[in-house]
Amino acid sequence: MSNILPVINYAFHYVVRFSKLYNIDESHALKHSMETFRFANQIYNSEVNKNSFLEEQKDIIFASAILHDMCDKKYMVERLGVSLINQYMGEYMSQPKLDVVSNIITTMSYSKVKQNGYPDLKKYQLAYHIVREADLLAAYDIDRCIMFGMSVEKLTYSDAMIRAIEMFDNRVLKYRDDGLFVTDLAKEISAKLHDKTLKDIEQLQIMHNLSIF
Repeated sequence: MSNILPVINYAFHYVVRFSKLYNIDESHALKHSMETFRFANQIYNSEVNKNSFLEEQKDIIFASAILHDMCDKKYMVERLGVSLINQYMGEYMSQPKLDVVSNIITTMSYSKVKQNGYPDLKKYQLAYHIVREADLLAAYDIDRCIMFGMSVEKLTYSDAMIRAIEMFDNRVLKYRDDGLFVTDLAKEISAKLHDKTLKDIEQLQIMHNLSIF
């Protein structure tokens, strides 16, 4: 990994800097970038022995995982975010590779996949799925969803919790049934996270029913 450490370090530096600049709350900022990167690294390691071409795409995969929310339309105009990423990462990655990063991060969101399906990224298709799956795995954290409701939608904790449970019922807990995981490791991890999330939601519902709020 040492040969791409400058890419990783600068990408995380970018997340810290631009999260502050564009008021990107912690549900989509550094912690989420770190979690998505961690999952992407795990999936990459599980796939690279079977698909050796991924070795040449490691920097694309990791940069995409770290930076994927730095052009999120909830916080900025997507084209502006992509342009800034290209500008600031250009010192560490070639423009052709940055073009692939842009293609991945602008087509991988749940809503875009549900609306448009998967893009055809040819030799980068598996890299795309690794990053996309890593983001989905990080989404199983219901506290992150609650934080977004409180920080961005200005909800109370209890209202944000109710909203998060509804979103998980309608979206996150359907990831597996919808066939959104294609790699073996992501399928394995998502099964465990799915079960853990059900228990987390049960505890939140117990708290709510006991009228703690």
